[in-house]
Formats: sequence, C-alpha cells, structure tokens
Amino acid sequence: MSMPHWMPRVWLLARSSVMPSSLTPPRYGLVLPVKPPAVAKSRLLDLGDQARRDLVVAFAADTLTAALECPVVDVVLVVTDDFALAGGMSTLGAEVIPDGTADDLNGSLVQAVAELDRRRPGTRVAALCADLPALRPAELARALAAADEHRQSFVADTQGVGTTMLVAPSSEVFLPQFGSGSRAAHLSEGAYEIDLPDITTVRRDVDTPADLAEAMLLGVGARTSMVTTGIRL
Repeated sequence: MSMPHWMPRVWLLARSSVMPSSLTPPRYGLVLPVKPPAVAKSRLLDLGDQARRDLVVAFAADTLTAALECPVVDVVLVVTDDFALAGGMSTLGAEVIPDGTADDLNGSLVQAVAELDRRRPGTRVAALCADLPALRPAELARALAAADEHRQSFVADTQGVGTTMLVAPSSEVFLPQFGSGSRAAHLSEGAYEIDLPDITTVRRDVDTPADLAEAMLLGVGARTSMVTTGIRL
C-alpha cells in the first residue's frame, strides 16, 4: 500500500515539535537591588523630597513589571532593606530578600546571585538596575539574547560611563564592578559589551531630572507616569 501524500508533512511537523534543546533560548533570573526610598536618588531632591521618594518606588515597580513580562525571565529577586517596599515588590510578583551588605552594592549582588542560584540552580543570572522606568520587555529580551555564553556581558548606560545590566552564564563567573566608571571596570575584567542599537530603554537609567525627562519621552511605565503627573521638569 502506498503512503498517503500527507504523511511526509505530518512527519516533518512532528519532528519540528521536538527541536533540539540547544535552540531553546536560555532562561534567566534577575537580581534587582533597590535602595530604601529614604536615601536613594538624592539628585532628584530638587523635585521635592516626597516626589523623590515616590519616584524611587515607581522606578523600581516599573522596572520590575517590565522584567517580569520579559519572555526569557523566570524570576526576579529584589534586594532591599525597606520593609514597605519589599511588600509592594512581592505583591507585584518578585521574590524578595534583605540586603546582606548594605554599604557594598557589589557584595550584595554577589550574595543575591548566590541565593538565586540556590533557589534556581542552573539559571543564567543578571543584575539589573532598578531605575529603568521606560524599560521594554522586548528590548530586555534582545539584550539578554546577545549576552556571551561563556563570560560576563553588560549593557552600558546612556552616557557610556556606567552599567545598567550585568549578565553571567552562572553565579561562579558573576563578578560585578558597579560604581563610578563601571563600564571601564567591566571591560577591564574581560566582560563583553552588549552594544545593540535597539535597546535604548535598557540603557536609560534615571539619576537626574534631565534623565527623567528623557525617559518620559521614551514612554515610562504606569507608576512613574502617575507620580510625574504635575511635576515640572
């Protein structure tokens, strides 16, 4: 009996449904450090102290929301010592831990990534700044997809001086150098710079009112939009 003409196509469809796992995009866990609103973002103080505090929370919430909507992100671990902020981030879907070394961002990130690895062994890791209110999930996914498989990778900020995201294939090779001149520091450590033209919202961190104005032109998240209503920049 001859084989029906549709059999080869069915076989090909079945074959395509079990593609090799190597073609599956890697999954990520993100660490999101957030300073307590009482002390964060001092350069926004000209907008008023309450506005500054509200913006810190709004930036973190909008960054978290976008990260959780990114198709290759499985978990976001927020690191903060602020009890109220921790509760809000947890409500939005984050896992939350206290800051282990409050005066050492890089030390805190190393501890947080180790905890992330304990909770989700084998997951690729990334540290993401919590002041990216215009962040788009698709742009975050593009940046993560461009990361090197074998070494650290990073995204520089808009000014090309700092770092907004550091990615590592595992916790063992995660060696953050955040701080003044972190782009140069990460390059000196041999990290690969993710320099794509279409990840603007991953670069646009906010430290000053001028930064906030630029982020708003890109389109900020719902919480930042609400807080900035009525603020003159």
